[in-house]
Amino acid sequence: MKAFTLTSSAFCRRSLALAAFVVGGGLLAASPAKADLRLCNMTSSRVGIALGYRDAQGWVTEGWWNLTARGCETLLKGQLAGRFYYVYAIDYDRGGEWSGRSFMCTREREFTIRGTEDCLARGFDRSGFFEVDTGEQKSWTIQLTETNRPGGQP
Repeated sequence: MKAFTLTSSAFCRRSLALAAFVVGGGLLAASPAKADLRLCNMTSSRVGIALGYRDAQGWVTEGWWNLTARGCETLLKGQLAGRFYYVYAIDYDRGGEWSGRSFMCTREREFTIRGTEDCLARGFDRSGFFEVDTGEQKSWTIQLTETNRPGGQP
């Protein structure tokens, strides 16, 4: 299991962590695993998810998936076509974000955006996504977890 601690740049109230791991057949459930890209929100907050990836036509970002506390969602169905995927997530209830250094285009409302260049000039926001290396697996689950709660130790 890989674990990363990502500190919020826009929201300084707390830092958040990411744990990414492969879900194999029978690891979390008795039934065979589906070949999908899934994301599980293991926090006690509602979160918004944006996803970036490369398809046959180039870079694309999509959002927002709204996950309840302790909820999971399939972001892409079927076998994964690429090795690297990029995620940006916002904690709606407590503030904070899961972010990284791979900048891609987003916007406040539901979106599908082609290309990662000139986000601001094209009328979009520019957000930092963190990279998820699936190791060329056909199925992958990403878990978002809390490391510090508001009011806890910094």
